Amino acid sequence: MFDLRFIRNSPDLFDAGLVRRGQQPLSASILELDEQHRTFLTGLQTLQACRNQLAKDFGKTKREGGDVSALTEQSEEIKEKISELEGLVQSLEGELHTILSELPNTPALDCPDGKSEDDNIEIRRIGTPRQFAFTPLNHDELGESLGLMDFERAAKLSGARFVVLYDGLARLERALATFMLDIHTTEFGYQEVYVPLLVKDAALFGTGQLPKFQDDLFQTMIGESASGHWLIPTSEVALTNLVAGEILSEAELPLRYTAYTPCFRAEAGAAGRDTRGMIRQHQFGKVEMVSITTPEQSVAEHERMTTAAETVLQRLGLPYRVVALCTGDIGFCAEKTYDLDVWLPGQNAYREISSCSRCHTFQARRMNARYRPGGGDNKPQFVHTLNGSGVAVGRALVAIMENYQESDGSIAIPDVLVPYMGGVKKLERRQN
Repeated sequence: MFDLRFIRNSPDLFDAGLVRRGQQPLSASILELDEQHRTFLTGLQTLQACRNQLAKDFGKTKREGGDVSALTEQSEEIKEKISELEGLVQSLEGELHTILSELPNTPALDCPDGKSEDDNIEIRRIGTPRQFAFTPLNHDELGESLGLMDFERAAKLSGARFVVLYDGLARLERALATFMLDIHTTEFGYQEVYVPLLVKDAALFGTGQLPKFQDDLFQTMIGESASGHWLIPTSEVALTNLVAGEILSEAELPLRYTAYTPCFRAEAGAAGRDTRGMIRQHQFGKVEMVSITTPEQSVAEHERMTTAAETVLQRLGLPYRVVALCTGDIGFCAEKTYDLDVWLPGQNAYREISSCSRCHTFQARRMNARYRPGGGDNKPQFVHTLNGSGVAVGRALVAIMENYQESDGSIAIPDVLVPYMGGVKKLERRQN
């Protein structure tokens, strides 16, 4: 969300940010609406002052036994004009709010320019993809052949883009989540949080999912009416909104939160993409990281968060690459994003498994989340927010299945996960 004062003071900078995003400059049209709004607001305030003065004059004249008919007539005329201007002011406020709430964040200066994912910049590669002596299978082929992954019964229950996991794979999903949380809490100082899976409109607006991405969300119903709640697309929504409407002390920052939750996405714009397997589902598990910082901490916190996500992949022995997303590919709220892409031999490709973004004050303005620099009576300023996958649990499970598969169709368990698996070192065909 943008501050109108920023657009008034730096229209060229605002437009340049939009152009880097592939959008048309909008400062002129926004400032025209802003000028109309301020003109009407000034007129409204003048009339309200006149109304207040008339009320005083009316009371004085009446107490003195004078004729108040002229004052009454004036009051009625002003009342009508105030009502008219209030409608105009509210209408323009709503129009400005709608425009500003649907505009993406301004890219950071160090965010690479580009139009699409083809223009993203690879920063580094870690690990060497395994050379197989056989043709590696996709995870869905492996899972079904082992009797541990069931898309047919999931479709019977819920339709497409769902899965049922059994036995070892179900335990592996749980083991991965616990493993990730242990790393983030014990090694990187994130506070583990259990959060609601249902949130209100305001929470989704605060983190930028509403109103622009409503079609990608699941809304709950009670009877035939909307319940006022939505299923979270990521625990970033709940974790970031923990500080909504608050003024924090600088000494509290940075705040670091992590949570494992199911996540729910309608994937409205993903028709035809990854229709098989677990890569793109309506329900999936994810360990999320959220940081609330001062402006001075933000850049370093972004690198630190990315390192936390990388540590998970390194400990699992999964080859991956770090990619800086270009201006045409970063998310709506982000000013800069690093994606971690894990190697999937079954697809012979790198696929996203984590996305770590810094959002400057974009979400904080929508949530009205602030801190008081230096404490005391200093004027509150907006915090900076960051979020990152630490990592997507389902995709980590997919990556382990494909990278650790054996020629007989079994799947070896990475050494670091064996204690979380109760000593199990290999997943083999399920015995019915």
